[in-house]
Amino acid sequence: MRYYVSLLFIVASIYNSFSQNTPNPLLATNEKAQKKWVDSVYNSLDLRERIGQLYMVQVFSNQDDATKNKVIADIRDNKIGGIIYSKGGPVLQAKLNNELQSLSKIPMLIGMDAEWGLSMRLDSTFSFPWNMALGAIKDLKLIERTGRQLGEHCKRLGVHFNFAPVVDINTNPENPIIGNRSFGEDRDNVTNKALAFMNGMQSVGVLANAKHFPGHGDTSTDSHKTLPTIDFNAKRIDSVELYPYKKLIQKGLSSVMVAHLNIPALESRDGYPSSISENIVTGILKQKLRFKGLIFTDALGMKGASNFKSPGEIDLAAFLAGNDVMLMSEDVSIGIEKMLEAYNSGLISENRLALSVKKVLMAKYKVGLNNYIPIGTSQLIEDLNRTKDYILYEELMENAITVVKDTVSQLPFKTLENKQFAYVNLGDDDYLPFLNTLNKYAKVTHVQDENLDGLITQLKAYNTVIVGFHKSNESPWKPHKFTNKELVWLYEIARSNCVILNVFTKPYALLDLETITNMESIVVSYQNSPVAQEKSAQLLFGAIDAKGTLPVSVGNGIKVGTGKTFNKISRLAYTFPERVGMSSATLKQIDSIANYAISKQMTPGIQVLVARKGQVVYNKNYGYHTYNKEQPVTDGDVYDVASLTKIVASLPLIMELKDDGIISLDSKLKDLIPEFEKSNKANISLRKMLSHYARLKPWIPFYAATLDPVTKKPSSEWHSTTKSETYNYQVAENLFIKSTYNDTILKIIKDTDLLPRLTYKYSDFPYFITKKFIETHYEKGLDELVQDHFYKSMGLNNTTYNPIGKIDYEHIVPSEIDSYYRHQEIRGYVHDMGAAMQGGIGGHAGIFSNANDLAKIMQMYLQKGFYGGKRYIKPETVDEFNTCYYCTANNRRGIGFDKPQLGKAGPTCGCVSKKSFGHSGFTGTFAWADPEKEIVYIFLANRTFPNADTNVLSREDIRAKIQQVIYNSIQ
Repeated sequence: MRYYVSLLFIVASIYNSFSQNTPNPLLATNEKAQKKWVDSVYNSLDLRERIGQLYMVQVFSNQDDATKNKVIADIRDNKIGGIIYSKGGPVLQAKLNNELQSLSKIPMLIGMDAEWGLSMRLDSTFSFPWNMALGAIKDLKLIERTGRQLGEHCKRLGVHFNFAPVVDINTNPENPIIGNRSFGEDRDNVTNKALAFMNGMQSVGVLANAKHFPGHGDTSTDSHKTLPTIDFNAKRIDSVELYPYKKLIQKGLSSVMVAHLNIPALESRDGYPSSISENIVTGILKQKLRFKGLIFTDALGMKGASNFKSPGEIDLAAFLAGNDVMLMSEDVSIGIEKMLEAYNSGLISENRLALSVKKVLMAKYKVGLNNYIPIGTSQLIEDLNRTKDYILYEELMENAITVVKDTVSQLPFKTLENKQFAYVNLGDDDYLPFLNTLNKYAKVTHVQDENLDGLITQLKAYNTVIVGFHKSNESPWKPHKFTNKELVWLYEIARSNCVILNVFTKPYALLDLETITNMESIVVSYQNSPVAQEKSAQLLFGAIDAKGTLPVSVGNGIKVGTGKTFNKISRLAYTFPERVGMSSATLKQIDSIANYAISKQMTPGIQVLVARKGQVVYNKNYGYHTYNKEQPVTDGDVYDVASLTKIVASLPLIMELKDDGIISLDSKLKDLIPEFEKSNKANISLRKMLSHYARLKPWIPFYAATLDPVTKKPSSEWHSTTKSETYNYQVAENLFIKSTYNDTILKIIKDTDLLPRLTYKYSDFPYFITKKFIETHYEKGLDELVQDHFYKSMGLNNTTYNPIGKIDYEHIVPSEIDSYYRHQEIRGYVHDMGAAMQGGIGGHAGIFSNANDLAKIMQMYLQKGFYGGKRYIKPETVDEFNTCYYCTANNRRGIGFDKPQLGKAGPTCGCVSKKSFGHSGFTGTFAWADPEKEIVYIFLANRTFPNADTNVLSREDIRAKIQQVIYNSIQ
C-alpha cells in the first residue's frame, strides 16, 4: 500500500489544481458542465467498463475483416476508451470510425501518430516538413501555423489526440528512430518549436502529446526493437532532456507519452523500462513536474516494453507506475483481467482508478465527445489537401533552407554572364525539380559520366559546379549517408572546380565528409521534396532570402546555429497565387479559354505565364507544336515572338543609349543616320517615330521584289541554296540571300513617301532604322549586343535570334508553312520576311523566347530597369518611355511600348491601369506589365501555323479574355 499513500498526497481531487504554477490542461471552459458529465458517465460504468476506458487500441482502416472483428470485440466486450489509427486512407478511416463509434457505449478518444501530418499514416493526405527542417526556422509563428493547420486536418478526420510534438533533443547523430523527427540538438530551440507547435494544434481543439518522456534523443538503438539506454546522470537529464517538458507543462500541455528506455540514473532496477517505472512516471512526471494531463504509455507491443513482461502484466505495471492510458496493448482482454484482479485485491484503489478514468473522460468532454458528431466524408480529401497547406509548406521550406558555408560569398549568384554552370547529381533519388528550376535562372548543364575521369574532363568546360545530393523523401528514417564512391567523386570534383554542394536530406549527411576545404559553398535543404528542391534553386539565384540556421552540429567546425543569411536580389520567384493576393480557383478559368482556342484551331499550342509582385504564380502550357498533336508544348519550348522583339531587343538598347547620353527622344533621324539627312524623314524625331506618329508607312513586302516573276519563288538573282560570301544571310533552310539587299531595304525606306497626314499608324520601319544606328554605333550586330548587354546577365538562356544550333531543335515551335516566299515549314527561322532577309536579325522581329524569359524582361521594366541585383536602365528612362505623348491625338502608344486602348477596341482587356504597357506580336504573342497591380502577363502562341490568313485568336479576343481572368483573380 506504500504506492497509494504516496500517490494520495499528490491527488486531492481530479478537478483541483496541484499547484498554482501548473494548469490542468484537461479542464474545459465550462468546468461545472464538464464535471457533471464526467461524474455522470463514470457512475454509469461498471468496473470492467471503467478499466476499458484506459485502453487505446491500434486500428488500420485498410485492415481485413478478421482484424476488424477483433477491434469490434474490444469495443463490444472490453468497452475500450479509444483508438489509435494507423495505416490506411482518409475516406476508409472516416467510414470505419463512424461505424466503430456507433458501436461504442461512450464515444471513443481517437488518436494518431501524425507528427508531420496525417500522411505519416494515411495515403491521400498532406505532409508538412519533418521537425528537423522546422528546427532550422527562426519564425515561431510559422511553426505555430504548422501545428494549427495540422490540427485542423486531425479535427476534420475526427482525430482528438495527435501524438506530437516530438520533444526529444537529438544529441546523438546515430539515433536510428528520432533523427529527423527532432527539432534539433539545442534544448531551447527544441522547446520553443515544440511550444509553438503545441499552441497551434491545441488552439483548434486537438490535444497535443509531448514524447518520448523523459527523452529519447541520445540513443543509438530503436526502442521498437530493443530497450535503449540513456546513460546520463540525473542532473544532465533534468537540465536537458526534461527541459522542454517543464516549459510545455507550464503552458498547458494536454498529454505526455512515456518511452521505453533504460535510465539507470532515474531507475535503480537494471534494465527496467521507464514506461513502467514509478520513479519516472509518478516521481518525476507527476510529482516533480506536477503534470496533470493524460499520460500515455508508448506502444506496449514495442520490444523495449514487451521483452520485459508478458501481455497483461506489462499493462498492470504501466498503470501502477502512474500511466493513464495503455497504448496498443498486446492483449486488452488479459490486461483488463489483470487490472480487475489488482483492483479486487486492493492493489489498485478506487481513487487511483477514478483519477485516470476521469482524466480520460475529461479529455473526451474537452474535445466535444459529449456531443459526438460522425465524420462527414464529402470533400474530405480536398479538405485535407488545401491550397493554404501547400502555401505553408512552401513558406516553411523557404525559411528552413540553410547556407552553412559560403567562403567566397558567391551566393546568391549575381554575375551570370561570367558563369558556366554544370550540375552533377549524387544520391539515389529524384533530382529533376531542382535541375529544372535551376534552368529557369540560367543555363545549367546536367553533366553525367560512367567514370570519374570522364566526369572531371567534362567539367573542365564549366567554372561553377552545383552538386545535388538527393536521398529518399519517403520517410524520415530513410538512409541519408554518402556512399564511399560518392565521397571520392565529391572530393575530386571539389578539388578541380568551384563547387556548391546542396544536400537534400538530413544535415547529418555532412558528418560523412572528412573535409570540406575545397567546397566553396554548402547548402542544406533538409528534404528531397519537389518544393524543397525548387526553393533551394531559387535561393541559389537570389529569388528568395536565405534565412535558415542549422538545428544540429555536422562536423568540420559547422556548429548548431550556423547559417549565412542574405536578402533576395529581385529575380523572379515561383509561388502560389494566394501568396500575392490572387485566387488559384479563378486563374483556373484560363484553362478553359486556352483549351477552347486550341479546340477551335485558333492556334496549335499556347504558353501562359502570370507573375505578380515579382513571383510567378501561373505558368502553364496547352496543346501541341502543330495540329498533328505529336509534340506537346513544354516550359522549355521557344516561340517566334514576332513584334515583341521591338521591346525585348531594340528598346532596351535604345534606352541604354539614352541613359548614356548618346541619343535623346528629340534626336532627329538625320542626326542618327547621315544617309537620311536629305530625305523626307530627316527631321522626324525618335520620340515621334517610336510612338508610331511620324507618317511612316506601316509595311512593305520587301521580299516580293526578290521573287521570280514567273514562278513566284526566290529568284537566283538574289537567292542561293548554298551559303557563300555573296549569299550569306540565311532566310530559311537551304535558302540564302545576298546581304547587300539590306542596303536596298534601308534605301527603300528612306525614299518611300510619307503618309499624307499625321496620324497614328503602326509601322515596322522605325526598327529597321534604329537597328542600323545601333549596329553602326557599337560596330556589332544586334544579336550580339542584346546578349552581351542584357540577356546573359539576366539569365535569358532561352532567348535568342536564330535559335537553331543554340536551342534543342525539338524545343523550337514552328510558325508557319510558307507558301508565298520560302515555300517550306518555317521552324527556327524568323517568320517575318523582312527580318528573315536581314539574316534573321531584325530590330522589329527575329527573337525566339519562352514565357519564363520574357517575364524576366517585363519584370525588369516593372522594377524600373532593375533586375537580379543589377541596374540596366535608369528609372526615369523607363518612365519616360512608358509615357503616352500623343494621347490627345488619339494615339495610345508610348515610346516603343504599346499602351492601353483609349476607346473600346485595343490590345488589352480594358481592365488594366493607364500606367500599364507591353506589346503584341503577329504570331499570336503578347507581353504586358502593369505597375499599379505589379502584374506581368505573357501569352505565346503560333496562331500563324499552318498559315497566317485569318487571325481568329485576335478576333475572339483570347489574349484579352485571359487577361480579364487575371485581373478578376486579384482578391
